[in-house]
Amino acid sequence: MGPLVVIQRAPAVPRAIAAKVRPPQRVAPPTELPEVEPVELQDLTAEEARAYNAGIPFVRGPKPAAQPFRFAGDSAALARATDCLAAAAWYEAGDDPAGQRAVVQVVLNRLRHPAFPKTVCGVVFQGAERNTGCQFTFTCDGALARHPSAPAWERARRVAADALAGKVEKKVGYATHYHTDWVVPYWSSSLDKIAEVHTHLFFRWTGWWGTPPAFRRTVSSAEPVIAALAPVSPAHQLGAALTEAETATAAAAPLLAGAGAPAPAATPLAGDEDAFAMLLGSDSPERYIDAARAACGERARCKFMGWTDRAQLPGSATMTPPQIAAMSFSYLRNKDAGIERMLWNCKEFPRTGPGLCMRRQAVSQLAPPSGAAPSGSEPLDGVRRREEAGGKSPSPSSASGELRRTLPRSDRPDAGGATNPASAAKPQPLH
Repeated sequence: MGPLVVIQRAPAVPRAIAAKVRPPQRVAPPTELPEVEPVELQDLTAEEARAYNAGIPFVRGPKPAAQPFRFAGDSAALARATDCLAAAAWYEAGDDPAGQRAVVQVVLNRLRHPAFPKTVCGVVFQGAERNTGCQFTFTCDGALARHPSAPAWERARRVAADALAGKVEKKVGYATHYHTDWVVPYWSSSLDKIAEVHTHLFFRWTGWWGTPPAFRRTVSSAEPVIAALAPVSPAHQLGAALTEAETATAAAAPLLAGAGAPAPAATPLAGDEDAFAMLLGSDSPERYIDAARAACGERARCKFMGWTDRAQLPGSATMTPPQIAAMSFSYLRNKDAGIERMLWNCKEFPRTGPGLCMRRQAVSQLAPPSGAAPSGSEPLDGVRRREEAGGKSPSPSSASGELRRTLPRSDRPDAGGATNPASAAKPQPLH
């Protein structure tokens, strides 16, 4: 008697449930990109969805693993890509490494498929500007208001970094879609079911668009800044601030330089690599801060000084008393101490409110460390410092960057919005 062979078959989908499901769409030919459908679920209860999903068999034949992907952009772009990928991993899969690796692989599969955006952040946040149509539901349903704990975020970032360095999650192959087993998206009946991870089912496109040759699109390393990630991602926080400053400076340039004049430029001062001088227009003093932030860029420490009198512009960090007295505006930044301070020459530009005017005091901190303080009458100081009792300046305190500790959101077992706390550490539906 030969060995016993057991063949497992998927249970048949009950007719009453199958009748509620829209028939599958046609398979897109190689000459036509398949459609990326928005979020839309079949009208089934969680129990009906599980019965339907259980009745759909896994596709037969080869299920090759995806080729390794290695990010080729600069360090700033890599940081943004890593955090976008980490966000998809944590918000979709919770603090579950297996689920996170599967989600991350789907994102990278989409990245290399011509039906999707060419950047990691573009794939993750595709359609996020709409209430319906986002491809990853956490980007448009308010879930970003909750933040992972610092350790959980770092674990998700490690999963993302490994994937961007070539690590492959072989089990999900070339899957470009997935969903939980208690929902049935409209697109699921037209795709090949290829894998299961916990309660999630993974799919690839049927026909040529689901085969390895379809995943050879050249990608872009110009990762966009995602402002919604700023609370958990310094890479996106700094990028967003720089973009905002550049936009504001461009808008203010005609006012700063005068109508019809070329836009001014900040000049680095010899003797202090973090100090800048700039010629300012006299008709828009409220906009000086935009020019200062743009000149300082992402520096942790920066001094910016502006004059409306071209003749008083200094050529180095060593300035004469008349140059200091003629200074119109100054800006000081020290991120380590949590300082960002801007001051105006209130004789030239009267200000109302405390802490906005330069005051007359010693200015030795504007000269190089080896220089002596200028003599003569006390000039205007471009960098104002508060002094404690005894004349000593307070020492800066370090800023804490710890992320707020919260729990990941629960999955929704059906289209009606009921919650399932036990699934909080498992992936969210992708549509």
